[in-house]
Amino acid sequence: MERTYIADLRNHLGEEVQIQGWLQTLRDQKKMQFLILRDHTGLAQIAFEKGADANLAAQISALTTESALVITGKAVENPVVKLGGLEVQLHTLKVENLAVSPLPLDPFAETQSEVDHRLDWRFLDLRRPANNLIFRVQTAAEMAMREFWINNGFIEIHSPKLMGSPSESGAELFGLDYFDRKAYLAQSPQFYKQMAMAAGFERVFEIGPVFRADPSFTSRHMTEFTSVDMEMSWVDSHEDVMAFQERWLQYTIQRVKDQLGDEIKAVMGVDICVPEVPFPRIPMAEAIAILKSMGHALPPEKKGDIDPAGERLLGKYVKEKYQHDFVFVTDWPVSVRPFYHMRYADRPDVTCSFDLLGCGLEITTGAQREHRADVLARQALEKGLHLEPIQFYLDFFSYGCPSHGGFGFGLSRFLMVLLGLGNVREAVFLFRGPNRLHP
Repeated sequence: MERTYIADLRNHLGEEVQIQGWLQTLRDQKKMQFLILRDHTGLAQIAFEKGADANLAAQISALTTESALVITGKAVENPVVKLGGLEVQLHTLKVENLAVSPLPLDPFAETQSEVDHRLDWRFLDLRRPANNLIFRVQTAAEMAMREFWINNGFIEIHSPKLMGSPSESGAELFGLDYFDRKAYLAQSPQFYKQMAMAAGFERVFEIGPVFRADPSFTSRHMTEFTSVDMEMSWVDSHEDVMAFQERWLQYTIQRVKDQLGDEIKAVMGVDICVPEVPFPRIPMAEAIAILKSMGHALPPEKKGDIDPAGERLLGKYVKEKYQHDFVFVTDWPVSVRPFYHMRYADRPDVTCSFDLLGCGLEITTGAQREHRADVLARQALEKGLHLEPIQFYLDFFSYGCPSHGGFGFGLSRFLMVLLGLGNVREAVFLFRGPNRLHP
């Protein structure tokens, strides 16, 4: 018999159906047994009269919650039942997998466990409909991103994650043995996105893993995460990149809202807001002045940068002044930007770069890149880099390379912003941090 999803049961009233899912609740009464079965589309009540088959009744009584079951029965209307006004009158029951009792984690407990315990038993935690929804939102968002890119002439690439030299700097690198030499896990696809520009691809994107040996234990850092990257040729400034990103992001959020907005509102209590374009833009020097006027002093170690508390305050300022959830902070100082960011000709201490903050959380870093080989080499030396390990990269710019720019965008941080999640651990399928390599 072909499977029927619970959400489709109303289309099969009066018919014999087969449903497959997890036992969420068992009510074992004197004469009747009621099972609440869950699949990824919803919940259904299954009813069985004990006197009809004593052996089957005993089998049902022995069931444990979260067991995987296959049930056949007749779908009938029953207005008393709160779950869609219908139920399935049970005919047969097959136990695919009996869950051990007690559960180490009850995904449907009224009070949820601490996040670290839930991560220990992530496969159970992910059974909650809200968690399932997060990853359907992620799927819809990535699909929309790709649609917009492809509609605008982009090519998808998959760059290597094993590198013979650092992709950005010597910090935050995971090194590993690679036969008879040293290799590194890629911190970003930056070098290879730019190689695609030199190859004449003109517009490329990539969604893939990146690795940062960052010992942070914050609610927004991971050692492995999914980076969403794009690069485009023949740009006049980083403004071209920002203008593209805001339209791309607006399209993505609109598509998520159209497909899943009602469900997100019902399950998570979040009303998806599609941002207006253009997004506000605030130069870095002005952003620091704004924070100072709000009584926020940047920590000494953040000289030229903005700390997380400052980002949150800036997000609040933008929301109050512009009624907007997003803001580009532009024109960052050379001291806090990589060597490959282009610098202003008349302000050599300032880069043609930006961060995008969403609801006070950094979700993007982007820039116009330096595409002149001699200038790039000089800037690398100024940053204390040795040219020999990155000579292959410098070669990209010695044989005709167009002006170009792009950005790296954190997928999980975007989900945090979009869905109002408080911790990046909630927005990733499996979290990796300094103390977590399992499951």
